[in-house]
Amino acid sequence: MEDELTLEGYLDYLFKKYKEVDSANLAEIVYSNIGGDRFFGLDYVDSNGTRRIDMRELRADAQRLANFFRANGVGKGDKVGVLLPKCPPLVITALALWQLGAVYVPLFTAFGTDAISFRAIDSEAKFVVTNMANEAKVGEDVRRSARVLVVDAEEYHGGVTWRDALSHQSDENFEAISPSDHIILIYTSGTTGSPKGVPVPLWAVAAIESYMTLGIGLRPTDTYWNMADPGWAYGLYYGVVGPLALGFGILFLNIAFDPNRVEQIWREYRITNFAGAPTAYRAMRTALGNRKVESFLERMSSAGEPLNPEVIEWAYRNLGVEIRDHYGQTENGMMINNHFDPRLALPVQPGSMGKAALGFRAVLVDSDFNELGEGVDGEVAMDTSASPLFWFPGYYRNEEKSKERFSPDMRYYLTGDVASQNSEGYFYFSGRSDDVILTAGYRVGPFEVESAIMNHPSVAECAVIGVPDELRGEAICAYVVLREGFVGSEELADEIRQVVRDRLAKTTYPRLVRFVDTLPKTPSGKIQRFLLRREESN
Repeated sequence: MEDELTLEGYLDYLFKKYKEVDSANLAEIVYSNIGGDRFFGLDYVDSNGTRRIDMRELRADAQRLANFFRANGVGKGDKVGVLLPKCPPLVITALALWQLGAVYVPLFTAFGTDAISFRAIDSEAKFVVTNMANEAKVGEDVRRSARVLVVDAEEYHGGVTWRDALSHQSDENFEAISPSDHIILIYTSGTTGSPKGVPVPLWAVAAIESYMTLGIGLRPTDTYWNMADPGWAYGLYYGVVGPLALGFGILFLNIAFDPNRVEQIWREYRITNFAGAPTAYRAMRTALGNRKVESFLERMSSAGEPLNPEVIEWAYRNLGVEIRDHYGQTENGMMINNHFDPRLALPVQPGSMGKAALGFRAVLVDSDFNELGEGVDGEVAMDTSASPLFWFPGYYRNEEKSKERFSPDMRYYLTGDVASQNSEGYFYFSGRSDDVILTAGYRVGPFEVESAIMNHPSVAECAVIGVPDELRGEAICAYVVLREGFVGSEELADEIRQVVRDRLAKTTYPRLVRFVDTLPKTPSGKIQRFLLRREESN
């Protein structure tokens, strides 16, 4: 078994499975897991109740849908946009497209018409699969080049119904693709310009499987739930692709987020291994408070942006489980982790995002691409010459932006994130390169200030930015969302400043504290500090 291999042996196993082959098919790899001892399929929870769908049923519907797509001109390499919430048709559509060697393009349901149009048109999608709740967001510009398939309408005059699409025969016919052919085209959030398409090759599943096994530490006996939305990388790579490739069931919760419901699901489904975004963990900390929560949880993972140490301490104290923070990007998946698997597991250092994942050599570089030593802030980079699981092929139809992500000699992939590294090799996130604050000659990462502020009992969330200051160059400004029952005041602002002085330094406290109801975020939940800076400049 792969979980019994040495790390070198495991890497060889992954390459033989995904890269050192002439051709393969992801749907065929998924179906090869049918017949194991554990449940393999989809547990689906919505406002109407729960439903368990075995992979054999999903497979039969996927084959019918694949034959529909094939009959309507979708083939190897063609793109199909999927504008669906967490639901069975999302999984069925993914399997159908992968069976054809076609490419799945996720369209997040919180997007508006413009965001959907950009992705559907840029990808040249031949179909958009959606439901009636989102159908109106598919603009006329998209409909001129793509057909619309609606999954929950008995009749639909604007395109095709799910019932009609699944009326085809359930014939199995797998289209072989090469390891470098694409299975997904996923777009970045667009916080630093227009969204950029990231083509995910088939062999990237080697890195996805590696993170599932080593980072999340998924064991054969685990019941796993990744709560992140599959409209974004962490939810799609590690909530859909990874479980399917490894033969684990998927749990989709298609109801409004409620921390108390999450707690109930943990117990009802006997979840032992849980993964989610920091926004969800912070909301659970606020809602569940300091009461003890009984569950079957043994491992918890977080990714998307750094998770504040205060939240990690809360989970250990009240859930009895250590949340391990992981670092990655849409372009490469997870690259630096606090691993759970015993082969790489080390004691967690508070505030650290861990060490480089198997198959990646992570370094810090300066503006001239020189590697930096310990204790110095630098840009997080991947040494592609020593990173065998590095898979990013460049942005879709965007050579200029692709070049910006690499050093001139193409050796280093540049993440745009700033961090430091200690003598033991642990990485500590500081912020995006444009988020770092220069105040009175000091370089201050917003994350360390935010983590200190989160220690005040009144604070639910916060974001820290630099604002122009005549004396200091930049002054530190904190936007603070308070927990229920607290009211913003100058006295409370002074308390928050003092927490930072006590925990960090007198030079890093926020001279400005602004109490707000909400923070601007991307649809995937990442805080958009650049919008706060823009607001300050107006």
